[in-house]
Amino acid sequence: MVDLVAEELDALHERVSGRFYRAEPRARVREYVSGLVAGLERKNGWTLAEHAGEVAPDGMQRLLRRADWDIDGVRDDVRDCVIERLGDRDGVLIVDDTGFVKKGTRSAGVRRQYSGTAGRIENCQIGVFVAYASSSGHALIDRELYLPESWTADRARCRTAGIPDEVHFATKPALAQAMLARAIDAAVPFSWVTADEAYGQVKYLRVWLEQHDVAYVLATRCNDDVITTDAHTGRVDELIGALPAKAWRRASVGAGAHGPRLYDWARLPIRIAWAPGRGHWLLARRSISDPDEIAYYICYGPRRCSLLDLAWIAGSRWRVEECFQQAKNEAGLDHYQVRTWRAWYAHITLSMLALAWLAGTKTLATKRESASTTRA
Repeated sequence: MVDLVAEELDALHERVSGRFYRAEPRARVREYVSGLVAGLERKNGWTLAEHAGEVAPDGMQRLLRRADWDIDGVRDDVRDCVIERLGDRDGVLIVDDTGFVKKGTRSAGVRRQYSGTAGRIENCQIGVFVAYASSSGHALIDRELYLPESWTADRARCRTAGIPDEVHFATKPALAQAMLARAIDAAVPFSWVTADEAYGQVKYLRVWLEQHDVAYVLATRCNDDVITTDAHTGRVDELIGALPAKAWRRASVGAGAHGPRLYDWARLPIRIAWAPGRGHWLLARRSISDPDEIAYYICYGPRRCSLLDLAWIAGSRWRVEECFQQAKNEAGLDHYQVRTWRAWYAHITLSMLALAWLAGTKTLATKRESASTTRA
């Protein structure tokens, strides 16, 4: 296993080496990524430098702040590596954001804002991410830093934080749409997109996905409205509330921390007309212990898909939470001590590279163990 870990790191380093235009940062990036997955309590410039045998953090900080390398190119390499190891035509793209609690006011995009990570308003930065999930595993493949309007309206403040003048305000769903467009353009193999209600309730994102014939299961708020099959408009909670008891089906959508994640599920068709071979549904997930706890989803996909198919896609969203947990606990995603726009993207991208390394190694180890068992 140790040899496999080293082999994977060597392969990753060789893949991204062309993105670095000088020998020093090209060599240092291997040490940076290796340090991110080491068992260090904190993974910042000082500790990563010490782990690499350096006496000061200057080189590691220079890698993030000023060294000449193609950060977005490495992002693309991360995506391609993940697809090589985990890719499957039944894969799922999962959109979500996570907060990075920060002190002060100078870090790019920082402000007091709601952080789903903390479950409350915090002084933090918000990163929007796309994760890729398949039967072989899951990892992060894209990222964008959310800039509140209070930042983009103050160009002097932006310049101080290194934010380019051409970067303007974009909502989190707009950032998600841009990343999904990159995945489509790169021919990433996937069958569905899923996200929570912060993205699912945004109608322009749903329209854009349908225009690109991308199947989706997107959570939405209880008071969202939809067009019914008889051309009326109805609130999703009222439409689901009118369903008969026999419309509900109990099913597990995978194992959770405390056993199978078992819920009651129901769906009903919506929209007046469907495109050939496609369908639209309203999906609901009801807690067994508390029937008043219901989650709602707007769905678009192959006409032949079943209730259980939609439930499985809705249930796959937990994988992005696991990506965040693994990236923060095992790959230093939130351990950075940088303020500028460029340094944030540099660190986050290298953390994603480290997570891809871990995910790829695990997948290869599983395949080799399976092959060995089969031969035996």
